[in-house]
Amino acid sequence: MSIDTSVAHVARVYDYWLGGKDNFAADRRAGEQAIQAYPDIVYSVRANRAFLARTVRYLAAEAGIRQFLDIGTGIPTANNTHEVAQSVAPGSDVVYVDNDPVVLTHARALLVSGEQGRTNYIDADLRDTGRILAEAALTLDFSQPVAIMLMAILQHIDEAEDPNAIVSSLLAAVPPGSYLTISHPAADLAAQQMAQMAERLNKLMAEKVTFRTRAQVAPFFEGLAMVEPGLVRVQEWRPDTEMEAKSPAALWGGMGRKA
Repeated sequence: MSIDTSVAHVARVYDYWLGGKDNFAADRRAGEQAIQAYPDIVYSVRANRAFLARTVRYLAAEAGIRQFLDIGTGIPTANNTHEVAQSVAPGSDVVYVDNDPVVLTHARALLVSGEQGRTNYIDADLRDTGRILAEAALTLDFSQPVAIMLMAILQHIDEAEDPNAIVSSLLAAVPPGSYLTISHPAADLAAQQMAQMAERLNKLMAEKVTFRTRAQVAPFFEGLAMVEPGLVRVQEWRPDTEMEAKSPAALWGGMGRKA
């Protein structure tokens, strides 16, 4: 699979924001344009990673979940889903999904299965839920609860592509007792800066973005029992420290349980 380095790709832009080295000039250019529009984007990305770690820890330690389907994983960094889950509950199985060849290369090298649990990777687009579910079923047992993780990915599905239908099809495949965790860039937090950032990213990045308000994110959880504290800014979802709670971040985050 060839890598087009002339166009920014979201996974590599995120890697740049996180201080990684798996990015190219086009990614750095888009990343810098976004920082100029919304200087707190780097804090937002870090707060999103911290939210991921806290939610996975809750699911593994308190909810008893042992299967995770993480779609839009990005380039592996620290505190990935499998690392957190398997450190809390050895034997947890994790399937990652992304569609960037750079992510694929890293995944093949890093995501090995062992005594701690199985870890697999699917090279697919979120829109192709049928393929994702079929391939994930080779690792995960869909008769048992699964945690679906959609971290900062749904903004790449615009309204015409019906993101609610995509989420519904994923939820329909998992049994009661399963969980859905979402983080989503906000259109109604730091609204002017976020709008400017979206405009700049949409000019430079292969995947377009649609930021949403809290009222637009809430319907993704329709029919689910929300885990406290509900749909909040990601840094306010069960923060480990006061500093974590006060981190600037313009993302909504929440978790719901399928009854």
